[in-house]
Amino acid sequence: MALTRDRIMSVLATVSLPDQGDLASRDLIRALTIDGGNVSFVIEAPSPEIAAGWEAQRKAAESAVAALDGVEKVTAILTAHGAGKPAPKGDAPNLRVGGHPKPQAGPQAIPGVKQVIAIASGKGGVGKSTVSSNLAVALAASGRKVGLLDADILGPSQAMMMGITEKPTSSDGKVLDPVMAHGIKVMSVGMIVDPDQAVVWRGPMLMGTLQQFAFQVNWGELDVLLVDLPPGTGDVQLTLAQKVVMTGALVVSTPQDVALLDAHKAIDMFGKVSVPILGLIENMSSYVCPNCGHEAHLFGEGGVAAEAAKIGAPLLGQLPLSLDVRKAGDAGIPVALTDGPVGEAYRALAGDLLARGIG
Repeated sequence: MALTRDRIMSVLATVSLPDQGDLASRDLIRALTIDGGNVSFVIEAPSPEIAAGWEAQRKAAESAVAALDGVEKVTAILTAHGAGKPAPKGDAPNLRVGGHPKPQAGPQAIPGVKQVIAIASGKGGVGKSTVSSNLAVALAASGRKVGLLDADILGPSQAMMMGITEKPTSSDGKVLDPVMAHGIKVMSVGMIVDPDQAVVWRGPMLMGTLQQFAFQVNWGELDVLLVDLPPGTGDVQLTLAQKVVMTGALVVSTPQDVALLDAHKAIDMFGKVSVPILGLIENMSSYVCPNCGHEAHLFGEGGVAAEAAKIGAPLLGQLPLSLDVRKAGDAGIPVALTDGPVGEAYRALAGDLLARGIG
């Protein structure tokens, strides 16, 4: 019998909850995916406090689905990122976003934020935003207080990757409150504008928005604020370096020569504005076939390591190319929250950074 959503939901209906009802009748299942014999889904608890007591139900759900004919692997993730949303204290969408930057006497520290780390790439398509969201999750899992600022203002993606559907609020109409997702404070223009609406802004508006997101957001006390930059070496990158006191930058690239060509330009740009390069991250390093186990280097091999050696910076991690990454990002559940080799690669990356005093 073929695996279907109805079959799986009928089994999940047998998993009772401590506060009455079951997973299916309470409509707590999200992002249910069936890929051959692999099944994955998210259990969204009403609040973080309730989620903390539902580990037994998560395991029971995995076991129940695993018992179905045709199921080879089950992954159930327990989260409460969409729960416990505060009632809006102000109409945050009416706050002016996209104004011109304000005069400022040199770079300033963001109050309460210990480290500000830019995550950059020379070109698009190398997975920089995916690395940003998953690294944020992995650092938070290590006990750090983490913020994630989506500075890719013309092409924001962090709201979707972090599973955020609500808009930020404001208590005074002047300062935005970031949205919490997976224990991380997130701010993105993608949470403010209509997702189907293009952001058609000139450079000064981009610069003003970045300044606002840095200094007119209630970040609170953070160990680290990760800034997901747009690709390239333009207005947003320069504004960040000129307005914000930076700890340094992480540069993401695939191993292929054309990506490394642009990555080198990004590295050069940070050197010109006196922002240290903390290290390089090689994304889509290799692909392991799930059927035969063969490992292929689809985008070349060794290029990022050679570039790191050339500039005297550490190669911090080599992250695999995996279908699980794409599925997790589309579902709003970063793959770093899951077990398996990809999640472990991100946790190892976070551990390496922390061992170096970064994050």
